[in-house]
Amino acid sequence: MSEHVYKIVELVGSSPDGIEAAIQNAVSRASKTIRHMRWFEVVETRGHLAEGNIAHYQVTVKIGFTLEDGESL
Repeated sequence: MSEHVYKIVELVGSSPDGIEAAIQNAVSRASKTIRHMRWFEVVETRGHLAEGNIAHYQVTVKIGFTLEDGESL
């Protein structure tokens, strides 16, 4: 088994369509510039209310990815 070193970034995804959509938005956007993503962790959920209704969801996620050889921390 190889030994891996992981780096973590923290992002906030948002969506009017729900928590899962907010997570997916964060992961999808991160995948455009981050290689070797391996896992995510939801660390916070919150939302915006408008006129007594849920208008928007925000989810803070940590995304872990493996570093390539020679990549700086």
